[in-house]
Amino acid sequence: MRRSKPGTALAYVVASVLAVFFLLPFYVIFRNAFSTQRHLVSPQWNWLPDAVGGSTFTDVLTNPGFGILPALGTSAVVAVTQTVLTVVISLMAGYALSRWRTPASKVILGMTVFTLMVPAMVTFVPTFVMVSTLGWISTYRGLIIPVIFSAFATFLFRQQFLEFPRELEESAALDGASVWATFWRIVVPNALGTVAAVGTITFIGAWNAFLWPLLIAQDPSMRTVQVVLSQFMTSQGIRYPEMFTGALIATVPALVVFLFLQRWLVQGVERSGLK
Repeated sequence: MRRSKPGTALAYVVASVLAVFFLLPFYVIFRNAFSTQRHLVSPQWNWLPDAVGGSTFTDVLTNPGFGILPALGTSAVVAVTQTVLTVVISLMAGYALSRWRTPASKVILGMTVFTLMVPAMVTFVPTFVMVSTLGWISTYRGLIIPVIFSAFATFLFRQQFLEFPRELEESAALDGASVWATFWRIVVPNALGTVAAVGTITFIGAWNAFLWPLLIAQDPSMRTVQVVLSQFMTSQGIRYPEMFTGALIATVPALVVFLFLQRWLVQGVERSGLK
């Protein structure tokens, strides 16, 4: 049915209001990053910044005491590595759960879905004890390995592979292709939309992670950018310009990844059958 003109106008108005509402935090970050401390703590609200020269950016990036640049490098390594490992593991796990229908696979699927209902905070203490016992504190292994499995990503890939026509796999098997070759050469190339969706979600989540890196990265050289940003909040006060400048810098990589892969993100979620 064709939507009426008043309905279309109302939809645009609602969408515009929601867009402004969701973009408001980005405006606050941008405004505060280009403002002075005195301007921010003023009792009178100011819509425009008063330090558009960008000197705070130079101070934040070049001051070795802040450690923003090393933290950006650490966050990049952690986020990229975690994304790649999560996608690969979830791909294989989701394919196995969608193809091998056995009583054991049903139990594993049920346990996988059950982990989605368990708050992550509940597992932090036992996971930290395990990582500490292995000697992985302040290492990339401790930051990455305990969080590379994603039940959500595994379930997403399983839903994708359930809709994949098995005739193509049977044709590849008749041509002499092994299960491994069929999976990587036939199945995976047809699931790139879901791969991009899972990769985007995982990268943004890994980049914005705070509590787990705060527990594991006890060495200052291993701190991620989100942990470094917390150093601007002390008992003596909050250094608003530096904190929001760092937040603006830290937002750019995740925003670029999201804008570049947002089409595949929506496509992957739609194909998974989730509503």
